[in-house]
Amino acid sequence: MTSSISPIPSAPQPPKDYVLNEPAQPVSAIQNTAETKKPKRVLIADDDAISAQVLEATLRQWGYTVVVARDGLAAWEMLKAEDSPRLAILDWMMPGLEGPEVCRRVRALHRAVPTYIILLTAKRNAQDIVAGLESGADDYVTKPFDQAELHSRLRVGERIVELQQGLADRVRELEEALSQVKTLKGLLPICAYCMKIRADRNYWQRVETYIAAHSNARFSHGICPECWKNIVEPELQQEGLSPLKEAEQAG
Repeated sequence: MTSSISPIPSAPQPPKDYVLNEPAQPVSAIQNTAETKKPKRVLIADDDAISAQVLEATLRQWGYTVVVARDGLAAWEMLKAEDSPRLAILDWMMPGLEGPEVCRRVRALHRAVPTYIILLTAKRNAQDIVAGLESGADDYVTKPFDQAELHSRLRVGERIVELQQGLADRVRELEEALSQVKTLKGLLPICAYCMKIRADRNYWQRVETYIAAHSNARFSHGICPECWKNIVEPELQQEGLSPLKEAEQAG
């Protein structure tokens, strides 16, 4: 009795227009540049399953967390979400929506930290490159891509996203600080006798209370020389106390 053994399927091979060139530097040199911090998320969109698998394996080898979309519509749905990856590699020709149209829609979101988009395509002429960049892509890589080149371009994208995130955080901090700033302006009704200020709803408040409520100023109380002479000294003398002695004790 003979038994048949099914051959082990070979690993899928990328199409000819997607075969990786030999890297300009050893892959190990690229791998050693991987950062120890939290992996960056990258969206890849390609309707060719084998091409997407090759690209996904390459990115994971570099330490990225990869999210895969099989067509342009799926890529758009993922990129318009608030928690979408801030790095994306889009194929040009895809069903549903082509890569440039996805770029235009993403740019229309006007986010503080926009997604950094790389178009990956076999189109090579200058007109196509210009059209891709004007659609909103940040960079353009032609197939077959060079591993070292693509990795370097992704690292550029990382730095730009980090700079934009830092700027957005700083703007938010400034806006929060400005929202805490209080200003006094306009005509303030003040009593000529007690010096209280009329606030909203016809309430009268002490000057320091009103200013503290409408600004970031705070007060400490003391006695000016004129009030000491005209008010405090007569009161002390009336009580039979020595103003000089009381002043020394108070000081």
